[in-house]
Amino acid sequence: MAVENKTESRVKPRLIVFDVEGVILPKRRYLLFEASRRLSFLKFLKMLWAGLLYEAGLVPLEKALSRIFKQLQGLTVEDMFQVYRKMPLILGVQNAFRYLKKEGYKTALISSGLPQFIVDDLARRLDADYATGLNVETVDNHLTGQISGDAIKPNGKEVVLRRIVEKESLKPSECIVVADDRNNLPMFPFCSFRIGYNPDFLLSLRSDVVAKGDFDEVLQAITSVGSERIKVGHSLSKRDFTREAIHISGFFVAVVSMLLGLNSFFVAFLIFIVTAIYVISELARMFGYNVPVAATITWHAALSPEIYEFVTAPIFFALGIMIALIAFPPPASYGAIAVFTLGDSFATLFGKKFGKHVYPYNKGKKIEGTILGLLIAWLGAWLFIGNPFKAFIGAAVGMFVETLPAPVNDNLTIPLFSGLALLLP
Repeated sequence: MAVENKTESRVKPRLIVFDVEGVILPKRRYLLFEASRRLSFLKFLKMLWAGLLYEAGLVPLEKALSRIFKQLQGLTVEDMFQVYRKMPLILGVQNAFRYLKKEGYKTALISSGLPQFIVDDLARRLDADYATGLNVETVDNHLTGQISGDAIKPNGKEVVLRRIVEKESLKPSECIVVADDRNNLPMFPFCSFRIGYNPDFLLSLRSDVVAKGDFDEVLQAITSVGSERIKVGHSLSKRDFTREAIHISGFFVAVVSMLLGLNSFFVAFLIFIVTAIYVISELARMFGYNVPVAATITWHAALSPEIYEFVTAPIFFALGIMIALIAFPPPASYGAIAVFTLGDSFATLFGKKFGKHVYPYNKGKKIEGTILGLLIAWLGAWLFIGNPFKAFIGAAVGMFVETLPAPVNDNLTIPLFSGLALLLP
């Protein structure tokens, strides 16, 4: 069932602009896990650290990329192509580009993290009309570690898009942008319709539509522009059910702990051990080695954009349960786990299947999902708290936090704030 979001009638677009990392290619794998096979472990750590500093907003993009490509000094262009050729496209991307070309749309790829020669090759594969990446300096076909180009500047993507728009003689109403992170915000004023694909919290606030499932959702939104309603959504898949079933299973951590009288710190330690094993499994999977059971569960539960990436959702899920166990005494800790595991999961499932109304501050959340999630979370918390009014307050706080487009993962914030609410006298 599609989710409909009312919007004003728009002119049919002529140009679709795509960010590359996180939209066309998996984001959390390219340099860190593929290129690092040709580097020392120390260089891998330096690259990882530079990426983390940028994600935390502590260093600008250009400085972070300069640090990363400095570690790639000495690699050949062919080395980089070998890394690139191992990177699968996000599922559904090729079909979407074929359809857009058939329907007469112009398409542009703008990347601030990939070399120009790679973006050019990607554009040829997808038959895109424009391709822009960063300039990588080479000497005798070897990377020197020096980079340049408009795309890595603070407003560089705006400069690139402005050139394309002027060349095509387009108006903002004829342009759509599809992006996933804050680095793309400078392009937003030049396109009248903005699609956030698995966006960070800033893009969730600024996007007209948020898509979090298959790439078909992005295509559906693009082709709806110009009609009276923008349609975005998809029916529930086996992956959705598997993923949320795992999430709901966390509820039994609280049930078993309560029935057996287990020490909360001991349970948190066991969860930490399991999480560490999962991290090792994911690292192995990134390097082509599948750990039995763990890799199979990841493959069946991960969303399509996550399949070829390092899947971090289970880590945040485990941390959320550990936060509740360590930060709050029983029964508040158990109630917080109930709100987190039951409310969040049922809100997601019901919202995807039946949701029709999005929050104005978060286009990726459905009001109908929140209502059912609140009911289930309240009943779950009531089981442990005993006081229905206090349980409802804890559930309401948790479900409100679940709707917020915050920079911190809601797997951490939901148990934290619902637990605090449950401690109130």
